[in-house]
Amino acid sequence: MLLKTFGWSFAVTALGLVAAAFYGGWTGFGIVAILAILEISLSFDNAVVNAGILKKMNAFWQKVFLTIGVLIAVFGMRLVFPVVIVAISAKLGPIEAVDLALNNKERYQELVTDAHPAIAAFGGMFLLMIFLDFIFEDRDIKWLGWLERPLAKLGKVDMLSVCIALIALLITSFTFATQAHQHGGAHVDKAQTVLIAGIAGLITYMIVGGLSGYFEDKLEEEEEREHEEEEEAARSGKQKPAIVLAGQAAFFMFLYLEVLDASFSFDGVIGAFAITNDIVLMALGLGIGAMYVRSLTVYLVRQGTLDDYVYLEHGAHYAIGALAVILLVTIRYEINEVVTGLVGVVLIAWSFFSSVRRNRALAAAGEGTGEKTEVSSGV
Repeated sequence: MLLKTFGWSFAVTALGLVAAAFYGGWTGFGIVAILAILEISLSFDNAVVNAGILKKMNAFWQKVFLTIGVLIAVFGMRLVFPVVIVAISAKLGPIEAVDLALNNKERYQELVTDAHPAIAAFGGMFLLMIFLDFIFEDRDIKWLGWLERPLAKLGKVDMLSVCIALIALLITSFTFATQAHQHGGAHVDKAQTVLIAGIAGLITYMIVGGLSGYFEDKLEEEEEREHEEEEEAARSGKQKPAIVLAGQAAFFMFLYLEVLDASFSFDGVIGAFAITNDIVLMALGLGIGAMYVRSLTVYLVRQGTLDDYVYLEHGAHYAIGALAVILLVTIRYEINEVVTGLVGVVLIAWSFFSSVRRNRALAAAGEGTGEKTEVSSGV
């Protein structure tokens, strides 16, 4: 099971490290290994959240996520995306941007740094909306009950999460504009850039999330009808394959997963420039890490880990909220990538041990872990 799920990740790791050694010697080998570890640590919460979505999709779309999705994640976000943002920010053509990335690495890093406010605003707003919609939803199982119960009551107010996200964006944009003015106004236009990019992130979340939610509901309705008509359809020989029934819903959930992965990738891509400005080594290291995140997502789904450890999804969403805040803060202040990674790891580890403690308490009480009653960690 472990080899089947992580086999491709192991193979890509071996090939990537060998390629790094040939390209950059032992130095390149070490840089790629560090980048891979960085990507995995920063994106572990991504795997947990992805698993919560992927478990609703059939085996076909899980395979699509591991094939086409990997191509998008590795080549799109980890190789093409850094070049695209430089091309847009510097108003260069694609070929010129690639030439700059390969032959003028110092200038390339400067341009990526200049584009960071827009990237952080877009990704921060997208992730912030995920977090807010999660904590404002009333759930049977609560982790931090003292916090989640009142927030669930507040969540009954329509569009509350959107209002809070927009307020956060305005504060972030105003703070950046104030800083720019204090430094002579050299980058005052960046405030407008942050505002536009943040609104774009919010719109992207609402469109993709709204469509995926709509088709997910539609899928559930069709599955209920399928159960009732299963015998008659089998006799007539006109039974629809699962791919037809799940097509539209799974497609938009897949699209949502890709946008989510892209948002999680922002901090990894930007953080990688603190280690190297070599686009080849960056793509190799982050690509290896992305493969493990994909494999870990599927492993969590197939093992039913989220069902056994019910607070893991809570911990991952709190990590998303922390990452969203960190991305917005980095528009003005520099935050070490180690801090970013540790915040997510600590929150997920905390939720895991809370889940273990809950399971032991239920087992001791003779209730079992399959109960649906509301249980909080008591923290």
